[in-house]
Amino acid sequence: MQRAIRTCIMRGGSSKGIFLQSKDLPPPGRLRDAVILRLFGSPDPRQIDGLGGADVLTSKLAIIGPPSVAGADVDYTFGQVSFVTDRVDYGGNCGNISSAVGPFAIDEGL
Repeated sequence: MQRAIRTCIMRGGSSKGIFLQSKDLPPPGRLRDAVILRLFGSPDPRQIDGLGGADVLTSKLAIIGPPSVAGADVDYTFGQVSFVTDRVDYGGNCGNISSAVGPFAIDEGL
């Protein structure tokens, strides 16, 4: 079964990322990662069937949602999507992608 997922491709600094609202994804876990990998066309070194750019600079993900901490404006999760293996790494961050979170949140009315 297929279902539409609202997607925004934004550039932040020298990086390009896929920006998604958390409400449009399954909860964190294997199903969410499977959906993200499918969106990017991973794993495939060319990411030919997805939105990824087959490079570490263009296979980045931002998940934005309402704040879970008092005083915050939004929650932001960064993911580096592998094009070699079926893995989304949430352990890092990217300043370039982070710089586009505010504009995305404003555009989306968050």
